[in-house]
Amino acid sequence: MRWPWKRSASGDRLVVAWAGGLLAYVQARASGAEAWEIRQCGVERQGEASTEEFVRRIQGLGLKGVEAHVMLRPEQYQLLQIEAPPVAPEELRSAARYQIREMIDVHVDDITLDVLRVGDGQQKGAAHLFVVAAANASVRSVLDLGNALQWNVSVIDIQETAQRNLQNALARREQKLDRASAALVLLGERQAVLTISANEELFYTRRLDLPEGFLEGDWGQSGQAEAGLNDGYAPVAEYVPDYEVGGVSHGTDYGDGGAGRGADAQGAERAQRLLVEVQRSLDLWDRSWSSLPLAAVRVYAGPRTRELAQWLSLELGQNVAEMDLDYMFSGFGAGMAPADQALCWPLLGVLLRTEERNL
Repeated sequence: MRWPWKRSASGDRLVVAWAGGLLAYVQARASGAEAWEIRQCGVERQGEASTEEFVRRIQGLGLKGVEAHVMLRPEQYQLLQIEAPPVAPEELRSAARYQIREMIDVHVDDITLDVLRVGDGQQKGAAHLFVVAAANASVRSVLDLGNALQWNVSVIDIQETAQRNLQNALARREQKLDRASAALVLLGERQAVLTISANEELFYTRRLDLPEGFLEGDWGQSGQAEAGLNDGYAPVAEYVPDYEVGGVSHGTDYGDGGAGRGADAQGAERAQRLLVEVQRSLDLWDRSWSSLPLAAVRVYAGPRTRELAQWLSLELGQNVAEMDLDYMFSGFGAGMAPADQALCWPLLGVLLRTEERNL
């Protein structure tokens, strides 16, 4: 299996994510250059309902027989980085499939695979590829739901490239497309995705596990020395980078090392741990891509976006801004619960997809 599939488009565009019995959707219509009118958006949970009952519920939303773009959630695929094999472009996928066979958690014959160049191709040295490896079962579950609802599935995309599209839109508005920008997007309770883009291309991405209770915690105490020193973490101002080795980041054990300490101290420690990992990634970028210094660092964390931007600005010692896209997506999130809004927000990046090439 391969993606994306390109078919005829209609006036409205539906973007969905279907994983773990949860369907998030955004239906929108273009209203100008990089401007969209959100017609409807929301989250539907299958729960104990049968497939037939769930399909009827979705039909009741008017989502039957439409053009659909799909975004896979990070838990539905692996995103790997490899040195580009020295083969013809039409042979890249086959060569990449062979190269990653020992790196994936399912049999290589049971994956849908695609490749994406790392960066914009202007850098010297060995070229690298991002390899998307999704279990066929995950892709099939989306297509089965689409068939039941008579969707015309024209694109299957992923979180990181959707996020890159949103970064590009903000950089384009500020006339800084040639500069690097970072985006940190919190995906619910347990994971965040960090991407760095420049010249409209994805250069770097990393998934960060969120400490338990992070989104509900008090981050204001994280700068205190005791929050970092209780289990070996230094405050960021005193931090000496410990870079990734062989693609593995060290020191990211988010287990409960705070047993016996008060709730405030444990919350501060959890916040400090995430802060250190963000700092490591930004340090690694500065060291590896000195020719592309970061022009912007932006964040999204649902209702706590502004608070997260302010906290990171203070702790990192650099300006961190909100990923404010209200000017582009009129009507998004109206009347939605904050948790559901956060689940739908990454789908907005798929609306901005313009490339005809894969991913």
